[in-house]
Parts: sequence; C-alpha cells; structure tokens
Amino acid sequence: MSRKLKSLFTVTVAGYATYGVLSFCKGNENFYKNTIMPLVRKIDPENAHKLAVFASKYRLIPKSTYKDSEILKVNIFGRQFSNPVGIAAGFDKDGEAVLGLQDIGFGFVEIGSITPKPQPGNEKPRVFRLAEDHAVINRYGFNSEGHDDVLARIQNLRRNEKELVVLGVNLGKNKTSVDPIEDYMEGIKKFGTIADYLVINVSSPNTPGLRSMQNKDILRNLLSKVVEARNNLPIKEKPCLLLKLAPDLSMQEKQDIADVLKQKECRVDGLIVCNTTVDRPSSLTSEWKGETGGLSGKPLKDMSTEMIRDMSKLTGRMPIIGVGGISTGQDAYEKIKAGACLVQLYTSMVYEGPPVVAKVKRELEQLLKQDGYKNVSEAIGQEK
Repeated sequence: MSRKLKSLFTVTVAGYATYGVLSFCKGNENFYKNTIMPLVRKIDPENAHKLAVFASKYRLIPKSTYKDSEILKVNIFGRQFSNPVGIAAGFDKDGEAVLGLQDIGFGFVEIGSITPKPQPGNEKPRVFRLAEDHAVINRYGFNSEGHDDVLARIQNLRRNEKELVVLGVNLGKNKTSVDPIEDYMEGIKKFGTIADYLVINVSSPNTPGLRSMQNKDILRNLLSKVVEARNNLPIKEKPCLLLKLAPDLSMQEKQDIADVLKQKECRVDGLIVCNTTVDRPSSLTSEWKGETGGLSGKPLKDMSTEMIRDMSKLTGRMPIIGVGGISTGQDAYEKIKAGACLVQLYTSMVYEGPPVVAKVKRELEQLLKQDGYKNVSEAIGQEK
C-alpha cells in the first residue's frame, strides 16, 4: 500500500507539473488567471512589477501563438501597426522590456515616463492592488533612470533588431525642475530621432503641479514650443507628437484644450486618453481605496470611454489612443467605436497575465467580423 501511494503521488505531481509547463508555454488564459497570477499577487506589488519587467527583459515568457489577422492592422501616424493593442506607459519605465512585450503580442510599446535627470520617485509603499475592484492605485512619481541611460538602451536596441515593434517614448518632467517646458523640449531632442512617436505627459497625478500644465494658457505655451522643437529635429521623417490627458477634467477644461489644439502652432498629431484618475468611485470596496495616487483598471473604463467620445468630437476626430480599464475585446471595441484608433492596457495584465493581450485581440477580431467591418479603421467613431 505504501509503495502504491508513493507511486500515485509521483504520477500525480508529475502530471500537474507537466500540465503546468504546457499551460505556461501555450499561454493558457485560465491557467495564468487562476494559478500563476494569484501566486504573483502574493508578492509585494512593486516587487511583482519588477519581476514582470525582469521576465520581459530576458524574454522568459513564451511568445504568443496568436497570429494577427489583416483585420487588426491599423495605418495611423504614418506607421503600420500589426494590431491596435499596445502596452501603456508606466510598465516599462526605462525601456528594458521592449522585446519581451513584443513577444507577447503587443502591436506597439510605449516606454516611460522618462525624465531628463535620474530621480527615485516617491517614497515606498507606492503601489497598491485593489483586487476586489480589478484596479491598481500607484503614486510612483516618475521614478526614472533619466534620458541618457534610456537613450543608450534604445539606441542599442535599434542597432541590433531588424524588426522592432512601433515604439513610443513618454516624456515627463523632473520633480524639482525650474523649467518644465525645457524638460519636454530636451526629451524631444534626445528621443526624436529614435522614437516612432513622443508623448507629452502633463497628466500624472503624482508629480506636484504637473496637471496644472493642462491649463489653456500654460498648455498653449508648452505645445507651441514642443511642436517647434519636434519640427526642428534634424531628420526627414519626424516622430509623431501626442498629448496625454487626465480623466479628471470638466467639460469646459476639455473644450479649452480642444481650442488650444486647433491653433496651428499647437497642433499635435494625436491624444492619449487617458491617464489615471484621482477620483474614487463609490463602487470601490478594497481596503486600499483611500490611498493617494492614480487609480487605474476597471473603475476607470467608462470614464475613459466617455472622455474619448468627448475629445473626439471637440477636436474634430483627432487621432486618439484610448486607455483605461481594458481587459476584454469588448472594452477595446467600445473605445474604438467612441473614437479611438488604437488602445492600450496595463492593469489587466496584473490580474490576467500576458495572455490577456491575445484574448483582447481575438475577441476584438470576432466583434469586428460580426459587425461586418473589414478592418479596425472602419469601426473608429462608429457608435450608434
């Protein structure tokens, strides 16, 4: 009996181990969601984030087996995207994990926010999981290795990789900067020759005074100078310039921003809508809901979609990258129909792992076909 029990135990363990390895390698969605990610969430949130970046940096996560179909291709910003699903800024802050993120199926990768000088960000703890709400609160505060280190890393990547995903660089300002506009202009000069697009991030809630730069007079001065800096780059093919906005804006503030964007000297190429929110919906139940910082994930979904709809109308359908609360193809589809040409996710990876990328793409493809669209672009802004 003892030998039989030992034999049964050995066979059972071997069976579970084999199943686990196969599920991991094949990117089994349920295995990640129900087994791997709950284990990862037992680790401190910031350490879990570092672990995820490490795994992506060294390409430890198996490549996605999902093949992007023609229906998912998007031509925008003078670039062709193999699919419209990207990773939002904040995951790969220093450009370490680009190839690993490309492996799991993202159509584009946005790194940053990157500040001119290295800075540590805010004191820890500064990241909190709201598991019951499928959300995260962070107050990182632009922790960054600085322009020079990240620039060297991306230059090396460009030299050594023949095929590289569309790459965006999100620019921020140093916390103690005396001239924030100069910080952004310096970022454009540094990264303008190696990025497919650049993002002016004036919407993080975790850097004092940053969001005030969305004020129409300050924004007009900022955009006129960064647009000029981009236009003066010593290259023929200039990177696209995008502005990332906060969700916590009144309708008048949205209108003011749209009015600034319509001025020729301030005309950027697109918007990213939106950053994290300082709002705390009454639906939140987690013990961490009272922490200060930016809230992301499922509670932001509808607020983000509504803002995409508003900014698309107010700007005359300026190209928009929609971000906030995407965890399904339906979530992405709603943002596209509201006016987004591309979408980004991040928080859903905390809860579902890398397979969520393929899931969103597969479900989006099914929805587009179901409604008779031949490609993503046909569905942009087509709400009924």
